[in-house]
Amino acid sequence: MVAVITGDIIHSARLKPRQWMSKLKTALAKFGDTPQNWEIYRGDSFQLEITKAENALWAAIHLKAMLKMTHGLDARLSIGFGKKDFKAKKISEANGSAFVNAGHKFDTLKSEKVNMAMNSGNEKFDNEMNLYLRFALTFMDSWSVTSATLINVFMSNPGKTQSEIAALLKINQSAVSQRKKRAHFDLIEDLDKHFKQRIKEAFA
Repeated sequence: MVAVITGDIIHSARLKPRQWMSKLKTALAKFGDTPQNWEIYRGDSFQLEITKAENALWAAIHLKAMLKMTHGLDARLSIGFGKKDFKAKKISEANGSAFVNAGHKFDTLKSEKVNMAMNSGNEKFDNEMNLYLRFALTFMDSWSVTSATLINVFMSNPGKTQSEIAALLKINQSAVSQRKKRAHFDLIEDLDKHFKQRIKEAFA
């Protein structure tokens, strides 16, 4: 099973492409190469393949944080799980249930008024995880540039202590602790741990 993240930039028409295009490319490049692993199409839409499905939620949240490091920038993201039936040189030419599930869920995001959701075809798993995601989005959608930057540094440097993160950000450790609490990073870690456990149970 693989995962496919389908997304677009929210309110891209209000922003000039130079304000977000390079940042989107930099963010996507963290997860692989273009066009095999990711592509940008139709101006502000994009697709990203995550070969290990259990890493998909962490990747989607990390992508969101990297974009929100720029004031006014955010994305709608759907995560589809399933098979990859046809491997191509371009991700846009690949297909399988993971791609179909990501596309179907992406088409409902606006009507559901959520900026992130997942679709695996397993109704019980999807309903549970999407409920947790709606709770998490109550603070993730409101991340400030400062909070998003902190989240990105933590996610980019797994295993580093708060003092090491403080050194990277050139702030004191107490400031890191306060910002981490404000950004609810501990909840993000707990959500991801639960997701990894549930996906193993649901698709073992």
